[in-house]
Amino acid sequence: MQMIENPDVAAVFERYPKSVRKRLMHLRRLILATASETGGVGKLEETLKWGEPSYVTTESKSGSTVRLGWKKSNPHQYALHFHCSTTLVETFREIYRDSLAFEGNRSIVFDEQDEVPESELKHCIALALTYHRVKHLPMLGA
Repeated sequence: MQMIENPDVAAVFERYPKSVRKRLMHLRRLILATASETGGVGKLEETLKWGEPSYVTTESKSGSTVRLGWKKSNPHQYALHFHCSTTLVETFREIYRDSLAFEGNRSIVFDEQDEVPESELKHCIALALTYHRVKHLPMLGA
């Protein structure tokens, strides 16, 4: 597992409840693995946006930011957030309406007990990390 280099990001992960932290770290590993497996994405910057761990294609500028989210007000849920002005979640919903849960036009949401469908999620992450290259294509080229 890749260490968290940014101390501010590491501190946010440490503040999450242990059960949610484990789930969010799993999503983090999927994001980092997908970035390394997806041509043209390059190294991601791991930073905080809106106080949440965020993954930015700073090197290639190929994609849209992906954020990890958890709220005390809904402690058994966690999420992957995407920029709401993109067509990402709309596209994900069209492709994966039967295997993923969505919130509005910005999130894929999970309950703690959910099994994470990794191949579907990695596809969504890859589309986000290459969004600026595929946003002009119908269904983002999926």
